[in-house]
Amino acid sequence: MLGLNLTEQSATPEFKLGTIFKDIGTDGPCKTYKYIQYDAGTAAAVGVAGEVAYYMAIVANTNVVTSDLSDSNSLGAGVLQAAMIDQYYGWVQIGGPATLTIALTAGADGNALTPVGATDGTLDVSALVTDPICAYADDASAMTILCCFPE
Repeated sequence: MLGLNLTEQSATPEFKLGTIFKDIGTDGPCKTYKYIQYDAGTAAAVGVAGEVAYYMAIVANTNVVTSDLSDSNSLGAGVLQAAMIDQYYGWVQIGGPATLTIALTAGADGNALTPVGATDGTLDVSALVTDPICAYADDASAMTILCCFPE
């Protein structure tokens, strides 16, 4: 997709929700992105670029995400690529290395990460085999992760 700006958001959809874009990166690592709609949730949580978003609990559509963990189904959706406004459309990174703008709730390099036990916009170390894993800590102190969010 030539000219695609992953940090833009729009009031109306510019792509089909759920569209997957793979950036094979000629000068860097491969990264994968998904087109989503942002929902601020009951806490009116503003979407912050570089924070983790989660799939909304009350929505059957798996392309609607929020930064409000209490309104989610505790499944990570991806890392927001823009500061998202309620009901706007944009991109989350779902695959490859990413740098978060908020520290992990806990963890060390190599740990499996999950929204379970985390705070809004971040991830925590997986404690149970039933925790949905969506990333791995690459360099926990530098807030870098390896994304493996579901498509």
